[in-house]
Order: sequence, then structure tokens, then C-alpha cells
Amino acid sequence: MFVRIVKMSFDKDLIDSFLNVFHLHKESIRNFPGCRFLELYQDKDNPSIFFTYSYWNDEADLENYRTSELFKNVWSKTKTLFNDKPQAWSVDKIVSLK
Repeated sequence: MFVRIVKMSFDKDLIDSFLNVFHLHKESIRNFPGCRFLELYQDKDNPSIFFTYSYWNDEADLENYRTSELFKNVWSKTKTLFNDKPQAWSVDKIVSLK
């Protein structure tokens, strides 16, 4: 399993549009084969910055999502809203304490 972190930034007047897209598709993304977990975070100091955290079984599952019609649909709606280039990281979880 690994974690995918994506940082996105939007103009303040487009935040609601992004949230609408996210909420419309969040269940489909979370239930995509290989996705085990999905969360959305908003920066406390800069509310225009958001992060998604998703857990994937393996890189092939993420790649299948990234080439899916679901991703193409979500991405086509989201990318027009960015005010800066999104950043993404794939990381291995080393420690998790609950």
C-alpha cells in the first residue's frame, strides 16, 4: 500500500466549484478498484489550498485510475479551476500511530 498526496490551489471565487466537483465524485473515486482511503484537507492559513490523501493497494491501481474515464472526467473539470500547477507525491507509509 502507498499514499498519494496531491496539493491543489484555487482562486477563492472557484473554491465552491472545486468542492462541488469533489463531492460529486468522491464516492466513485474512493470505490475505484484499489483505492482504500480518500480524504480532502483544506489549509488553515490559506483556504485556497487543498490536499487529497488517497491510499492505494499498488501503483498499478493508481495508474488504472489515472487512465480511467472517471479520472478524465474529474480532471477535465478540476484542472480549469487551478490557479497554480498542482503537485503530487506518491509515498510509502513508514509509521502510523492511532
